[in-house]
Amino acid sequence: MLTPGLVSISFRKLSPEEIITLCGKAGVQCIEWGGDIHVPPGDPARAREVGRLTREAGLEVAAYGSYYRLGPNEPGKFEAVMASAAALGAPTIRVWAGGKGSRETEVDERCEIIADALRVADIAARHGITVCLEYHPGTLTDERESARALLGELAHPNIEFLWQPTNGAPVGECASRLVEMLPRLRNVHVFHWWPTAAERLPLAEGEEAWRCYIDIVRESGRDADMLLEFVRGDDPQQFLADATTLKKWLESVV
Repeated sequence: MLTPGLVSISFRKLSPEEIITLCGKAGVQCIEWGGDIHVPPGDPARAREVGRLTREAGLEVAAYGSYYRLGPNEPGKFEAVMASAAALGAPTIRVWAGGKGSRETEVDERCEIIADALRVADIAARHGITVCLEYHPGTLTDERESARALLGELAHPNIEFLWQPTNGAPVGECASRLVEMLPRLRNVHVFHWWPTAAERLPLAEGEEAWRCYIDIVRESGRDADMLLEFVRGDDPQQFLADATTLKKWLESVV
């Protein structure tokens, strides 16, 4: 099943209550709650309340969108993230694979990132929660070869991947990267920015690309939350329009 949802940080100025109301109007079914504003790490009481409000509105928590960067960190940093994710009732925690692009990351730094990923995956597993690496620029998932290598380096049953298209890359290239990630795919961030993140366009204008990506995931038989992120102008009305577009595509079978 492919489930439409929202990444909460798309609307940092809105409260959790306002975001939940907006999702109800849009008819989406789940929310990835961000850890920078809406559900701060180390505040389980806040996380528990946001989780309760989400479920009472008939929505599901898709993920806890942390800003934890794998690698050397101060003691207890991931444990604070873990506490909030568990209180929120999140099935997975989004993390970033380091703080530099793969070409700028030295071999010893990459080893530290891998070791930390395995460590936090073990911690999360004890809570029944997975760890999900975001497919993101400026991290080890930025280029195809590095991301492909991670599949082997992180052969851990509790580590998954969150895919999104690479800005400016051809549809065929993005589709190939998505296919490679399918065995470990958890969620997808959905947006149409072209050719860079500075040019946010209505999702409907990315129909050719997104119908291709949706078909790939659907035909794989995997369940995934399809999470809208950062719409044009940070406009709630644009989100409503994009949600209508996304639901139409998810409901259609080519």
